[in-house]
Amino acid sequence: MSTSIESVLVENRVFPPNDDFVRNATVAGMDAYKALYKEAEDDFEGFWKRQANEHLRWIKPFTQVLDDSAAPFYKWFADGELNVSYNCLDKHVVEGRGDQTAIIFEGDDGAVTPVTFKQLLARVSRFANGLKQAGYKKGDTAIIYLPMSIEAVVAMQACARLGIIHSVVFGGFSAKSLHERIVDVGASLVITSDGQYRGGKALPLKPAVDDALAQENTEKVRSVIVYRRTGGDISWTEGRDIWWSDFEDGQSDVCEPVAMNSEDPLFILYTSGSTGKPKGVQHSSAGYLLWAQLTVKWTFDQKPGDVFWCTADVGWITGHTYVTYGPLAAGLTQVVFEGVPTYPNAGRFWEMIGRHKVTTFYTAPTAIRSLIKASEADAKVHPDSFDLSSLRIIGSVGEPINPEAWVWYYKNVGKERCPIVDTWWQTETGGQMITPLPGATPLKPGSCTLPLPGIFASIVDETGEDVPNGKGGFLVVKKPWPAMIRNVWGDNERYKNSYFPSEFRGYYLAGDGAQRDADGYFWIMGRIDDVLNVSGHRLGTMEVESALVSHELVAEAAVVGRPDATTGEAVVAFVVLKRERPHGDEAKEIAKQLRDWVAKEIGPIAKPKDIRFGDNLPKTRSGKIMRRLLRVVAKGEEVTQDVSTLENPAILDQLTESV
Repeated sequence: MSTSIESVLVENRVFPPNDDFVRNATVAGMDAYKALYKEAEDDFEGFWKRQANEHLRWIKPFTQVLDDSAAPFYKWFADGELNVSYNCLDKHVVEGRGDQTAIIFEGDDGAVTPVTFKQLLARVSRFANGLKQAGYKKGDTAIIYLPMSIEAVVAMQACARLGIIHSVVFGGFSAKSLHERIVDVGASLVITSDGQYRGGKALPLKPAVDDALAQENTEKVRSVIVYRRTGGDISWTEGRDIWWSDFEDGQSDVCEPVAMNSEDPLFILYTSGSTGKPKGVQHSSAGYLLWAQLTVKWTFDQKPGDVFWCTADVGWITGHTYVTYGPLAAGLTQVVFEGVPTYPNAGRFWEMIGRHKVTTFYTAPTAIRSLIKASEADAKVHPDSFDLSSLRIIGSVGEPINPEAWVWYYKNVGKERCPIVDTWWQTETGGQMITPLPGATPLKPGSCTLPLPGIFASIVDETGEDVPNGKGGFLVVKKPWPAMIRNVWGDNERYKNSYFPSEFRGYYLAGDGAQRDADGYFWIMGRIDDVLNVSGHRLGTMEVESALVSHELVAEAAVVGRPDATTGEAVVAFVVLKRERPHGDEAKEIAKQLRDWVAKEIGPIAKPKDIRFGDNLPKTRSGKIMRRLLRVVAKGEEVTQDVSTLENPAILDQLTESV
């Protein structure tokens, strides 16, 4: 039996960048991309030295670029010192850009609050001075459990200013998840809110903090700072809880940033698995910030006057790198949005792009697919009904985007003039790794295209040997890079075993299956644990999903495997149609159509054995499909995992019904 992953999706469409865009691009044309890539190849340390000196403001310059003496525990710029918050805020004020708008905050209710770099620096300094007065200092750890808000950015930047290691917990997580993170990180501080607004509803946050802190091993937490957002009734613990406004009352607008070693931890962000305790991904200060800023410059073709909007929540790595740190370090004006894309209607994103004159829009494939479905049902929320003329670049993040959704996005949102940057990266990589550069890379729907300069990615077999183009295998990165994960918090062995297993020759193992085509373009085929083994054929789930979504009836699809006595594993497809959910004979007829369609598009081996229809798929509030829950449902087992992070837990009941 072959151990390689078979690629069965064929995509031949190519969209070159237009000449006008190339002429003005930051990386202008493939020759410019190749020159940057070759510079990193020929003089690896010299390349990174130049970037770090050019883009970061140092308190103490570094003399050593890379220390690989204890690989895979790599150190970058290890004898240098800087402050991340200074690089995001003070730098712009000192260099005369203090009156530029840093954040345009739009609340769920549509209220807009703009903040300049000078104002944001003052707010961060006041909050940081409050933290200092409360006795918090470099090396302490804090949990931040806040809604999307200016306050979330202020809290993160204030921690960075003082060297307090922060761990942001997404506002949809339960008290149990919050407790696990408080204990694992050893937090002495929690920064939260009474609640948050989503889709016109006030949702509580503080009660989850109270529940988490009522459990064991939380006695280190001395203070809970509470931002008043919704005004709801909350319980209060005197001596521990303090309102944000009281906490910073009377504090100075000036706070000297603390000098941090390049390798000092900036933040810890937890990635949850289906079993075992979550992994605390530890990121450094200098290397992480350098890559956040560089990728904003390259991938988003940074220009004066840009208005950048990444729709991700700060509770995820995308919101860290492309909301709190990258755009601010790069000096961009950005939109920060509290709400959801479908409230008060599914035209909210498009309306906001027009109103704020957004030039760069970066969102997730799940959001795009749900908005496709909404726009086909109601012309009033179709992108054609809005002014999207300000857009220059549109992007995709979070998972592979299927080719049909890519083409819809390109035509209807980008109007066939905006390049799509379809970005591959992970919590552990710190920033984008494989992505088109909008003024250089010809685009192929569904491909993240080529690695960024300085990133040496490859596809290998289970022994670490390179596989030929066209063959599937394991995606690896062969050389370290500045923004890479430094450790799993408190667990060296888990770090080595998870990301640098010995059989892969010291390469970083991404955990994704992928293949390269004849042009060297990368195609992500899904997580290694999402590979289906059907009658000895190893198939990537993403390709089956793409085939299903290319059918005219289908809005969204998620594919998992379940044990099968005949084929080893059977393909189970969870499908959302562009119309109401079918039942009975009609459901059987549509399921047959879809099975035949997959057989035609891919081959009989990929035909789903079981198709289930739902009004939606189980998603977190950030729009991520919870495939591990679908695997449990597909096997007919009872769901025992925590489902509190789901936007729509009741949808699981629908999906238990087999056609």
